[in-house]
Amino acid sequence: MNIQEYFGRISFNKPHKDADLQTLTAILEHHIQTIPFENLSMHCGEAIELDLQSTYDKIVRKKRGGWCLETNHLLFWALQELGYDVRILGANSYEPAENGYAAEMNHLLLKVVVKGDSYIVDAGFGGSYQMWQPLMLISGKDQPQGPGVFRFMEDNGTWYLEKVKRKHYIPEHGKNASPDTPEMENIRKIHRFTLEPRHIDDFRELNVYLQVSPDNILRKKSICSLQTTSGVLALVGWTLTEIKYNYTEGMDLVNITALTDEEVEKTLKDKFSIVLENKLVP
Repeated sequence: MNIQEYFGRISFNKPHKDADLQTLTAILEHHIQTIPFENLSMHCGEAIELDLQSTYDKIVRKKRGGWCLETNHLLFWALQELGYDVRILGANSYEPAENGYAAEMNHLLLKVVVKGDSYIVDAGFGGSYQMWQPLMLISGKDQPQGPGVFRFMEDNGTWYLEKVKRKHYIPEHGKNASPDTPEMENIRKIHRFTLEPRHIDDFRELNVYLQVSPDNILRKKSICSLQTTSGVLALVGWTLTEIKYNYTEGMDLVNITALTDEEVEKTLKDKFSIVLENKLVP
């Protein structure tokens, strides 16, 4: 495992002598624009291992992506190598269908302290709720980024992350589509977490559960998403969605394409730079 090989994987070739915020931001941006959030292994009959060497070989050497347990664990290792004060945290994702947060911890994210200030760094949420830059850990402050406005709210030691959604313009519909929760003022809850330090071993049961439980979304759907310089690409099953953020003031442009089995494989290669060793069953 070699930090220069990781830098090659994420196309990062800037100076990085100091473990500063500027370098942290650049690494996160390169990471999310080159390493997809994806769960394709479980839809190819491949087991997902949690040890760092397996994750490194998969993402860096085989040019694959991964879900939060993999891609954030890899980022944790890289930031440690660079001298950052970084900790693993665990979060409970918000589940809109249930109108509440997951009962069990189901997301891995990172806390990084730079010059006394704490930041949340997460390269593994995927889709349109993926942060583009580190978020300062401060309650009630709007933090605008390309994907939208993120905000933490803290209550009695529990931190809540939410995002203000923009409206969507979907050309084939010929009209504007409002976010799905107008009564909530277009605010989408993302997850909640505490600052209790975690270890990768704390997620081993989750790693097994997500691969075998028929009820969870990652088991039900094959997902691959990648951040771009202007938005996000997402392939879910046979549906490719391309979002361009802030296409016009306060509105994202959304293009949706239905693919055939053959087009899925080609799209993974052309759009996400992923070539699978085993047959994908979307």
